[in-house]
Amino acid sequence: MLLYEKFLNSTGICTDSRKINKNSIFFALKGDKFNGNKFAKSAIEKGASFAVIDEKEYLDNKENYILVEDTLTTLQNLANFHRKKLKTKIIGITGSNGKTTSKELISSVLKTHFKTYCTKGNLNNHIGVPLSLLEISNKTEFAIIEMGANHIGEIELLSKIAEPNYGYITNFGKAHLEGFGSEEGVIKGKTELYDFLIEISGFIFYNSDDEKQKNILSNYKNKFGFGLKESDLNYLVKAVNPNIIIEVNSNIFKSTLFGNYNIPNVISAISIGIFLGVPIE
Repeated sequence: MLLYEKFLNSTGICTDSRKINKNSIFFALKGDKFNGNKFAKSAIEKGASFAVIDEKEYLDNKENYILVEDTLTTLQNLANFHRKKLKTKIIGITGSNGKTTSKELISSVLKTHFKTYCTKGNLNNHIGVPLSLLEISNKTEFAIIEMGANHIGEIELLSKIAEPNYGYITNFGKAHLEGFGSEEGVIKGKTELYDFLIEISGFIFYNSDDEKQKNILSNYKNKFGFGLKESDLNYLVKAVNPNIIIEVNSNIFKSTLFGNYNIPNVISAISIGIFLGVPIE
């Protein structure tokens, strides 16, 4: 892939002509109210080594411009191609609530022992996930990729781009009901991550206190459950306010977080860390 070679020799990908880094590759993405093709020339003038465009009229010269059929599809394909080259283990995270908190907590645990990357901010959609993947280096051992969705089919797309080895759905809530149509639609949309992992015999982390998740995964073997009622590890919540203190297999963990709603987030980070080999201390 000629574009991939150019990517490897660049300083990274940029989609905003106002934030160009020297020798980066500018992708002229389009939306309802903007057309990145119009800013390709400006991006080159500011130091981008190449501009990827999909409208021929903005082809200023052949030396620094790459004309493609669709810039977004090209970005997604480039990200997937890069992902296939990586030895990095990827953990995909989605859910109606708590996914960003869980992502940050899991990352903070894993990076104490592994070279770890996680999604920055909320770059969790069909543009953000590819951009996140393209930031991962071959030295990265684990990457936590957050996946957001507001309609059915979106998590399926993101899973095919990121190809996660592990997955975790925080919960099934009532967020984005207008896009999913119903709570059943939310469950169907979010479990597209599990569908992908089951198809490749990937590994699933799940909240075993969540009956919906337990039922969905009842016949799947590659899984690790954590919860207060039933779990593959022994949990005891010592305190919730002012801060969460949890005992796991006789080890005490103190968190700076508080509140019952954060208990699953803390437990998920501890569980995944222990499972993946982070030393207890």
